[in-house]
Amino acid sequence: MAEPLKVGLAGLGTVGTAVIQLLERGHDKLVARCGRPIEVVAVSARSRGKKRAVDLKKVRWAADPVELAGDPGIDVLVEVIGGAGDPAKSAVEAALAAGKPVVTANKALLAAHGHKLATLAERQRVALNFEASVAGGIPIVKTLREGLNGNSFTRIYGILNGTCNYILSRMEEERISFEDCLREAQRLGYAEADPTFDIEGHDTAQKLSILASLAFGTKVDQAAVYVEGTDSLLLNVTLEKGARGAEEQGITRRLGMLVPAPVLQEFCLREGIACDIRLWLEGTEGNGFLDLTSAA
Repeated sequence: MAEPLKVGLAGLGTVGTAVIQLLERGHDKLVARCGRPIEVVAVSARSRGKKRAVDLKKVRWAADPVELAGDPGIDVLVEVIGGAGDPAKSAVEAALAAGKPVVTANKALLAAHGHKLATLAERQRVALNFEASVAGGIPIVKTLREGLNGNSFTRIYGILNGTCNYILSRMEEERISFEDCLREAQRLGYAEADPTFDIEGHDTAQKLSILASLAFGTKVDQAAVYVEGTDSLLLNVTLEKGARGAEEQGITRRLGMLVPAPVLQEFCLREGIACDIRLWLEGTEGNGFLDLTSAA
């Protein structure tokens, strides 16, 4: 049997721990498919003394991720630290500069520095693989880079954030408020204790900038991606032309909640729909909100 592929793992949070568990659980299948074992031989993490659900007695500990990247005893660096800056950025750069392939799940890093890192990897003639950074369960990155490489794209879209998908689906199907859906998502583990990054749309923007860069062959700056978070949606409305009754103004009630009149006005202007907000303010007692439950 060939020598094992020796992995240096930077980051031992939820994802890093799962990587070790998957490699251990799928050991025999991976040997059969790859022709050699894959072993984590060295790690780096913020806290060495933290209790984890994996046995780390046989692995080497590096003082920091950059030291790990330069370890001559590893063949590939797997980076799951997260974050657009250091230490993740320095560790990936160090590994590529040393001629080591890198596997990363770090969408923030790739959205901010992906072009630079890809250029470095190409210059060093090593792989920079990042399937797990965007919708790894589909998968989409390898499909765009290889399977559809000869195709031209006109647009790319999809559901890219599980937290928002869960919340919006329940809001629409069960007519539950955003706040109640979020609390339930946190209770079930679908949302982080601090869900800001997900519900404000930044997670999706990072993923979309990576996919757009791959699909259209150009550098897409995350800052150029328009972001509107689910936390700003008091009412998910659909604007339609040619509706009847109370919906003649181009409004279809979906959730029966309150929407600020200025928001509704912005929707109508954006869609080119004539909508006299004054018609809807009657009976609102001057609170500036529109109750589409009674209007529809």
